Amino acid sequence: MSSELEHIHCLIIGSGPAGYTAAIYAARADLKPVMYTGLQPGGQLTTTTEVENFPGYPEGTQGPEMMEDFKKQAERFGAEVRFGIVTAVDFSSLPHRVTLDDGKVITADSVIISTGASAKWLGLPSEEKYNGFGVSACAVCDGFFFRKQDVAIVGAGDTAAEEATYLSKLCNKVYMIIRKGEMRASKAMQHRVMNTPNIEVLFNQETKEILGDGQNVTGALLINNETGKETTIDVTGFFVAIGHKPNTDVFKDWLDMDENGYIITKSGSTKTNIEGVFAAGDVQDHIYRQAVTAAGSGCMAALDAERYLAAKEHSSIYAEDLTN
Repeated sequence: MSSELEHIHCLIIGSGPAGYTAAIYAARADLKPVMYTGLQPGGQLTTTTEVENFPGYPEGTQGPEMMEDFKKQAERFGAEVRFGIVTAVDFSSLPHRVTLDDGKVITADSVIISTGASAKWLGLPSEEKYNGFGVSACAVCDGFFFRKQDVAIVGAGDTAAEEATYLSKLCNKVYMIIRKGEMRASKAMQHRVMNTPNIEVLFNQETKEILGDGQNVTGALLINNETGKETTIDVTGFFVAIGHKPNTDVFKDWLDMDENGYIITKSGSTKTNIEGVFAAGDVQDHIYRQAVTAAGSGCMAALDAERYLAAKEHSSIYAEDLTN
């Protein structure tokens, strides 16, 4: 265990589009940012194959390749990217204290949190096997690849209903798999689903297995949890919309969060309830959850941090002048 103490002007916790964009802007502002990537360098996009909706990639790109481009751009301007996981924070005083998984303690004048949110999965081995090859947790991201095809989506809430109707505009048929005998979605969303001709709602159904040919999804094996009857549906896309969990556990004793654990930021900014701590990307966004919106908020966080640090420096110089 290391007892080394290091001081950093601008610390970025977590990678992905938000973290790397924050690093690019912070480095260009001469904040000398240091990023700790977390357990999954590059974030959720590293588990994504084709990305076609991010501006600047007219032919599309692979998620891991795009994240590598982000990383190179951040490093080009002087950002330091390190692999490491934050295990504890102390935001009780300035500078803030952050502990890493190797025991190292860092103090930071400003902290940008971009740890993202992780999709909740069903926990099937076949789900993991075909993740990125027909299995997805983002209809808006990947629905385009299944135009005029039959797909399934698991979930009963507003997000699942919204994504089902989104898919219905692209796909030939959408099966909506619901574990219980009713939907949890709002009445308005239920009405929208039930009145969309190419959405078929399958109540009291659970996914027993996602079927495939070894390369791509070809169907799903369902079981009726009331009768025990098994049925197979032929689909080429399988979307999981049972929620996301923001990666915020390490900050829960310090930052204001909503009931689901998303960090609450002040309106029109990335500022949290703690001075000098900012949040960007999916860690504070439970509505859009897109790479481009995450990148945008990463830019905002870096600008907020730069203005905060500049104001602190100016007030410090002013105070020094008054004492001289």
